[in-house]
Amino acid sequence: MEFPLVFMFTLSAMVFLVSGERSTYIVHMDKSFMPNAFSHHTHWYSSIVDSLKLVSRTSNGQHQNPPNLVYTYDNAFHGFSAVLSKQELKTLKKSPGFVSAYSDRVVTLDTTHTFEFLSLNPATGLWPAAEYGKDVIVGVIDTGVWPESLSYNDDGMEDIPARWKGICEEGQEFKASLCNKKLIGVRYFNKGLIATNPNITLSMNSGRDTQGHGTHTSSTVAGNYIEGASVLGYASGTARGMAPRAHVAMYKVIWDEGRYASDVLAGMDQAVADGVDVISISMGFDGVPLYQDPIAIASFGAMEKGVIVSSSAGNEHDIGSLHNGIPWVLTVAAGSIDRSFAGTLTLGNGLSTKGWTRFPAPALVKDAPLIYNKTISSCDSTNALSSVGYGIVICENGSFSEQLLYVSQSKAIAGIFISDEIFEGSIVNFPGVVISTEDASLLINYVTKSAKPVASIKFQQTFFGAKPAPVVASYTSRGPAPSYPSVLKPDVMAPGTNVLASWIPDTEIAYIGNIALTSDYIMISGTSMACPHAAGIAALLKGAHPEWSPAAIRSAMITTASPFDNTEHYILDSGLDNEIATPLAMGAGQVNPNGALNPGLIYDASPQDYINLLCSMNFTQQQITTITRSKYTCSNPSSDLNYPSFIALYTNGTTKLVQKFQRTVTNVGDGAATYKVKVTAPEGSIVNVYPTTLVFGEKYQCLSYTVTISYQGNSSGAITFGSLIWVEDNGKYTVRSPIVVSPMITTW
Repeated sequence: MEFPLVFMFTLSAMVFLVSGERSTYIVHMDKSFMPNAFSHHTHWYSSIVDSLKLVSRTSNGQHQNPPNLVYTYDNAFHGFSAVLSKQELKTLKKSPGFVSAYSDRVVTLDTTHTFEFLSLNPATGLWPAAEYGKDVIVGVIDTGVWPESLSYNDDGMEDIPARWKGICEEGQEFKASLCNKKLIGVRYFNKGLIATNPNITLSMNSGRDTQGHGTHTSSTVAGNYIEGASVLGYASGTARGMAPRAHVAMYKVIWDEGRYASDVLAGMDQAVADGVDVISISMGFDGVPLYQDPIAIASFGAMEKGVIVSSSAGNEHDIGSLHNGIPWVLTVAAGSIDRSFAGTLTLGNGLSTKGWTRFPAPALVKDAPLIYNKTISSCDSTNALSSVGYGIVICENGSFSEQLLYVSQSKAIAGIFISDEIFEGSIVNFPGVVISTEDASLLINYVTKSAKPVASIKFQQTFFGAKPAPVVASYTSRGPAPSYPSVLKPDVMAPGTNVLASWIPDTEIAYIGNIALTSDYIMISGTSMACPHAAGIAALLKGAHPEWSPAAIRSAMITTASPFDNTEHYILDSGLDNEIATPLAMGAGQVNPNGALNPGLIYDASPQDYINLLCSMNFTQQQITTITRSKYTCSNPSSDLNYPSFIALYTNGTTKLVQKFQRTVTNVGDGAATYKVKVTAPEGSIVNVYPTTLVFGEKYQCLSYTVTISYQGNSSGAITFGSLIWVEDNGKYTVRSPIVVSPMITTW
């Protein structure tokens, strides 16, 4: 009787013990018991294991496989690991110096993994300096929260700060008791929605999340530790937010029935009143000037109160499509991380290769026939695939999504798709794997030369160290910012592609055939996912430097961001044919949390500096007051904001552009220091800096310099870029600012 080679099943931990039920054990030892006869602990441990061979004889006098020493340890703890039988372990426990032993187990990799990709670690840098965000309060403006998620458990959390003025607002399916020391506040705002739709019936009239977005973003910012998190078998490990010891407050302003600026404004306003330190808002308004943008308006008041606002750049891809180009907020672009999700394709000749997949089950495709026929390999119609029988069909020269649909409707049990497409999300509902055209040559060579070609595919695999990474996401919106193009936006890039975080468990996230699948976690992509990463880092910086202004925190993140990927080459842009990314796509580069802890110099700005900027923008008095909310003075209007980046704009057809900037930097390093400037001018430009050396006599001293960019325009509308770097003489600090020369974007 033949059995099909494809099975769907869930594997629990299964260990098959042979040779006397041997297994690997980790053994803790007390080194003080080591006999003087041994000069080193390794010799002692080896002797112990060797002595156990005496008990490995069977009753008939034959030897089983002997015990085997695997590792010896002398740093993290003292002891060794060894392959032992239960009887040998029992004997070992009687040895002098034995402390304890336990079975080895499958290790789970840390996730969302982004903290590791960003080099946050418990030993040095921002995490320990900020005590993981202790006493910092992050307000999240979003779709609500699923309070039962383990991300909001308050194990290990400190008491709620006394300055907190918020509440846990009750509502439909939401009791105040659902809040705790982690999720310290929940409020919801829908009066604007109801006012516009007075007869509306809300499906969930409370702070409970029905869309998942708010649960995902808030757990990314500051979710607590969760062991065993995964998404349908991928990215398993221990999840945690960027600031796992920070407190979270949710302000629900987005509803299934609609989303209105008035509710967004009310939520942000209340967050500031409640006493949050950081606001994360993964949304934006397109096509509005600053004085009509609720995020711009509310964030100005937040900035005045010392609250830093992190916002998303948008997912519209095009040059000039960026929203939240607000001079007083942090605007975040999205990039990839070095984690990949794969299936391993193994051919009948033993050769194997990794391919992309997100098939959400541990399907077993083993030694199945390979089907490759040039007449049907485009896999572009049901009719073409009607002749395909049991086996793995190979598809090429087509759209993966379309081919997947047609193959899933055929009799094939799995598919191999040859494509160089970049996949930034999506779960596939058919057992298939995508391999590159480069890797496909081995496959095609094997299948065309073998009489009976077969292959096996293993799914639900997660790999780390993918290169290059990060890469600018294709979807992330680019500057210049239409609302105010004279400040370079976005500011920085953070992980946004395939980010794992908590989710609402009562909605389907994938299908296998007609069967809906759910999960407490999900991986999704967008600048909405990048924004809370930056907000969490801002929260850590606030914890480490409570005296820093929002501008200082943003400056530290910008000037320490890296333009390089993990191959030590410039970051590439997947939305621009993998060319070198411009600052209009990624800002200063990938955010660097540990570098931002000690940036050397900061570019600070006061509320009055932003008012001076508004006064230079040809806004009316009423329009400016809409933003500032109070009386102001326009005695010193200036478009030259003290910002840690530079953008010079020209109109197409311009033959020459000369623009001058003045900047002031504050020394936040160790004390007296000397910095020298290093400039990489944008192509076609000359950049002059005066002075070229800054000599600080003490900490917190401020010094100014000027930058003049001279550009010869062209008719092609070219975007060119470079950098200005202040390098401290001892090499401890490198303070980098991007420079962009770009065509003008029309403002509203």
